[in-house]
Amino acid sequence: MATYGEEVFGYEQPVLNEREARAGAGIMFVLGMLSMANCFMLSSALFAQYFITFFMFDFFIRIIKAKYSPSLLLGRIFVQNQDPEYVGAKQKRFSWALGFVFSIYMFYAFVIDFDITLLAVALCFLCLTLLFLEAAFSICVGCFIYGLIDERKLMYCPGGSCQLKMKQAVQRFNIFQKLIAFLSVTALLGFTYYYIFEVETKTYMGNKIKELFMSEKDWQRQNELNFQKDAEAFEKEEF
Repeated sequence: MATYGEEVFGYEQPVLNEREARAGAGIMFVLGMLSMANCFMLSSALFAQYFITFFMFDFFIRIIKAKYSPSLLLGRIFVQNQDPEYVGAKQKRFSWALGFVFSIYMFYAFVIDFDITLLAVALCFLCLTLLFLEAAFSICVGCFIYGLIDERKLMYCPGGSCQLKMKQAVQRFNIFQKLIAFLSVTALLGFTYYYIFEVETKTYMGNKIKELFMSEKDWQRQNELNFQKDAEAFEKEEF
């Protein structure tokens, strides 16, 4: 049976290059954000449909033979002159398998049926978030889930995070740093909520996302506003 990952001297299990994986995640995140921006600004889902198709295809190759993944090979171009950082192949494969499962539903919702449901939009945002966490912070959520399933097989995590250890002073927060971090997160979440739900959008995708998150009360208020606008437009036409 073929071994998944690379056999490297000194490592008990097959490994993958974390630098390459992070670069690939960064490339996919940029493409995903461009497709999302395209949906909002141009009211076209064509870019997103191509991206989701590529995403599904790429992650399928990752879980079969990672060395032939297009995004990982593109990432290798940028990091080929850096020393490899080896991580366990098993947990990476599990994480990418989760991404592939998500992509199947997104492919059906956006490409085949074009039924933009709340679940499909949520999965898109989730995948972009996971890609960002891996690219920016080397945080592999799928790898963490794999460790919860079988902790004994979890080896060679990025930065040695598999092993329990005392945090050094530079890694800890004092009370003022905690306060600043809390206020920053609160401000970002508040701005994101205001931008999505309060700022008027004129694109189909933007309106569609707002509709998915609307409560019954919001729907009623929106219908009243639409009725009022139609009535005002009718009165102007009469005069």
